Amino acid sequence: MMEETATAPYRDTAADGTALLIIDMINAFDFQHGDELRERACAIIEPILQLRKDIEAQGWPVIYVNDNFGEWHSERSRLIDHALENGNVVSERLRPTDEDYFIIKPQFSGFYATNLPVLLPKLGVRRLILTGLATDICVLFTAADAHMRDYDLWVPADAVIAGNDERGQWALEIMTNSMGAQTKPTNQLAGKDWVASLD
Repeated sequence: MMEETATAPYRDTAADGTALLIIDMINAFDFQHGDELRERACAIIEPILQLRKDIEAQGWPVIYVNDNFGEWHSERSRLIDHALENGNVVSERLRPTDEDYFIIKPQFSGFYATNLPVLLPKLGVRRLILTGLATDICVLFTAADAHMRDYDLWVPADAVIAGNDERGQWALEIMTNSMGAQTKPTNQLAGKDWVASLD
């Protein structure tokens, strides 16, 4: 019988870690108003890349949480290849690496009918930084499910985007007031400083 150890991959890790979630940025934007949303998404590329750099420097995981966009037979490589068609700068610049985790979701929340609720404890994650789109839909729903599971949340205002600024601000206020999320932008708060403020 194999001896069980605290580091066995099937056992949960001590919950003291942080993860960066990049939501729906691997995206062909081939839907109604997709061109407009793609243009708006360009504004959050640099903040997400900076967060990624900071997260990797701390040795924390990067997790892509991505809609299947109705392609029920698709898997990671097919979704990425489709998103990179036609010179899509958003997906090109935020293309995941082989070391990143990639969760495919069928609905708004990254927790609904995915293995994210299982993966996070395995990685020892108790703090989540949510980025991506759309602030008022998939980011909001993922934040709500994370809040109900007692994860600490940072949703940097400059690393999420909605179809319009009014709805984006509305969603950020809900996450701040109802979920206790931090929403300071990345130019006002660094990941390690946010973590330190919670300890």
